[in-house]
Amino acid sequence: MKRQELAPAKVNLTLDVGARRPDGYHEVVSVMQSVALYDTVTMESGMGEGISLTCDDAAIPADGSNLAWRAAEVFFRTTGVACDGLHITLEKSIPSQAGLGGGSSDAAAVLRGLRKLYAPELPMEALERMGMELGSDVPYCVRGGTALAEGRGERLTPLPPLPRCHVVLCKPAFSVSTPDLFERIDGV
Repeated sequence: MKRQELAPAKVNLTLDVGARRPDGYHEVVSVMQSVALYDTVTMESGMGEGISLTCDDAAIPADGSNLAWRAAEVFFRTTGVACDGLHITLEKSIPSQAGLGGGSSDAAAVLRGLRKLYAPELPMEALERMGMELGSDVPYCVRGGTALAEGRGERLTPLPPLPRCHVVLCKPAFSVSTPDLFERIDGV
C-alpha cells in the first residue's frame, strides 16, 4: 500500500524563549502557523524488511538519523504494529536549518500516514505524544493550523485561523541548527 502526505512548513509568528529547564529544553511561548510551502512524503508498505528512506536532497541523511525514519520506528514500537517493510520517499521543498520545521513536519507526515495505513482508529493525540519523543515541534506539525505552543512546545492550544495572507520567507546563505541557536541564546 502507498500513502502520500504533505508536510507543510511552519513559521513562528511569535517566539518567546524562557529559561533552560532541568530536562535541557527551554520554556517557550509561541504562536505557530502552517504555510503553503511543503515537502511531500510518500510511504510504501510491504517492501520487504525494515525501514528504508530516499530523499531528493543529498544533504539530508537517508538513514536512521533522519526524523522521518525515526518517526516510523517510534510508530511501530509504540503501536506494536509489525513493520512489513516500509520505504519512505522525501521530496524536499522546505530549506533545512531555516527555522521552518521541515524535519519535524516530515516526521509528523510519517506519523499521520502510518496511522492511515496501519491504525486508523488511533487518536491524533497519540501521534502528538509520539511526536514528543522526536522533537518539540513535531506535536504541532502533527496538528498544523494556527496554535499557541507552550512548555517545550508540547502544550498546544488551537487558535482561530489567520485570514488568508501572503508571507515572504527569506533564507540567508548560512544555516543555523535549532540546537545551535538555543546554545547561542544561553551564551548571551
